[in-house]
Amino acid sequence: MASMFVRHKVADYANWKREYDAFDKKAHGVTAASVYRDADDPSTIIITHTFKDIGAAKEFTNSEDLRSTMERAGVQGAPEIWYGEDIEHT
Repeated sequence: MASMFVRHKVADYANWKREYDAFDKKAHGVTAASVYRDADDPSTIIITHTFKDIGAAKEFTNSEDLRSTMERAGVQGAPEIWYGEDIEHT
């Protein structure tokens, strides 16, 4: 398994959340997801998505669907994205 981590700012959390919830993540290979807000800056959102492998995560990152959803959701600036191979859960 692999995880994708994303951090970005949003103009309006309620609008962002509505778009995020409506986006069909499972159709793009997401098997699990978590959403966090920065404790010091509530306009900064941190998301984790789990995939079967790194290739699926990178394909999701490069999808036009994701780009257009982020635009509609009011993501400000370029997101910070990084990947990790899942090696242990406790």
